[in-house]
Amino acid sequence: MKTTSVKGTNDYLPRQAELRDYLQNKILQTYTAQGFSRIYTPIIEDIENLEKSDGGDNLNLIFKVLKRGEKLTSCLDKGEFNNLADLGLRYDLTLPLTRFYANNKANLPNVFKVIQIDRVYRAERPQKGRDREFVQCDIDILGSTNPNCEVELIDTTATALLNIGISNFTIRINDRRILKSVLLNFGFSEEELDSVCVSFDKMDKIGSEGIKEELTQKGYNTNSINKLCSLVKTLPISVEELSSICGNLPEIEQIKYIINSVKNISNDKYGIKFDISLVRGQGYYTGAVFEIESEEYSCSIGGGGRYDNLVGKFTGESVPAVGFSIGFERIFSILNEKNYKLENVKEKCAVIYKQENFIDAFNFAKTLKKDFNIALYEMPNKLGKFLNKLVELGFTKYVVFGEGAEVKELKTF
Repeated sequence: MKTTSVKGTNDYLPRQAELRDYLQNKILQTYTAQGFSRIYTPIIEDIENLEKSDGGDNLNLIFKVLKRGEKLTSCLDKGEFNNLADLGLRYDLTLPLTRFYANNKANLPNVFKVIQIDRVYRAERPQKGRDREFVQCDIDILGSTNPNCEVELIDTTATALLNIGISNFTIRINDRRILKSVLLNFGFSEEELDSVCVSFDKMDKIGSEGIKEELTQKGYNTNSINKLCSLVKTLPISVEELSSICGNLPEIEQIKYIINSVKNISNDKYGIKFDISLVRGQGYYTGAVFEIESEEYSCSIGGGGRYDNLVGKFTGESVPAVGFSIGFERIFSILNEKNYKLENVKEKCAVIYKQENFIDAFNFAKTLKKDFNIALYEMPNKLGKFLNKLVELGFTKYVVFGEGAEVKELKTF
């Protein structure tokens, strides 16, 4: 039998688990302090829900769960090989949230501010930075079209990052409606917009020439492609400059409002900027979209946007919704490599005892719990080697009971 975890998943040593718990708790505390409430949903969803969720490329990464018993046998006998699965693992937390909301709306406030911190699954090709099992930290607001929701989500998420020691980051923001208006003005048809956005989203990877080649292969109008590529070469472009292309759209004024509001409340602790090239891959986004760009680590560490039509897939009624997700695994990886020091956490102290002194040592350990997190261990044959293991587990102090009550500094022997 194999001792390693499945590719794309990870085991975490005690010190790593402690850091993960600490970071998630700090993020959770920030979210709850802003009035958001936590929920839990199952990792398994109906396959129909997942496949009809407009999740973009993520729909190709669903872990499907086969039917069981007679239902599976019947499909195999009939040769219905495309109908073998009836369940799947959630690929993000947004689809389960909208199903949850549709099912529990009668018991929820009109404007629902919600937290989800949980595991999700994607059938990725495992590589650095891309796991098959990972944690997302989401906050969402359902039931309001007010752009103040975007402002609140942006600042709450930024505050959570600042509280765990992440700084020097900028929020990039765009609006799908503005981008689509630009594309329509360039001559692309309504039916072509989603496909063009998929190509445009690859700009940072393939550049303007790559976009031009891909759109040409798709058979789109050459003049429209050239106009888009000309825009790409002039980036960055301000939101004000877009008015000359697509007029004074209400969405432009809304983006201006969000950006100015965030600037007013951020106290210069983080930045925000308009970026017409920001698309985000999920097809369910309908309005503002945003990502967190880390200047220190040269990567995206979070993202989200407005998805006003997703709840309606369950209820038949439009319910406005917007959310923001922190890329927890990327942040954990960065801070773990930097040997991030936990703040306001009691040091760990080991009380080492001999078998005949266990009760006395146990009672002695209780007197130390005010100042330390305590663990008792029976005296090992090789104390120095054992103490080295304790260092690896995050212990900083130890006492050998019966050799005095002195709490000693733990170091590598």
